[in-house]
Amino acid sequence: MLDWMNWTPPVAIFFASIVAILMAMTVWEIVSPCTERKGFLPIATTRGDRLFIGLLSAAYIHLAFLAVSEVSLWIALAVSVLWLLILLRWG
Repeated sequence: MLDWMNWTPPVAIFFASIVAILMAMTVWEIVSPCTERKGFLPIATTRGDRLFIGLLSAAYIHLAFLAVSEVSLWIALAVSVLWLLILLRWG
């Protein structure tokens, strides 16, 4: 059933992390509903919007690291997490 994807431990951890983030954001939204606000992004966003933008950005950061450098993807992960935290806080 799940043979269509190469389920290595890093892949499983990645998808489990995304599921955990989505579950945490859902609980956070239920406990403390948010309203749209305007940060440094040029549009008014909610927490969910900023999370979505951050996850897309993380994908592009990783692709950029793969395209232009031989640096470890752990550095790309660190940059992505830092960017996501900045985006969620001040975006």
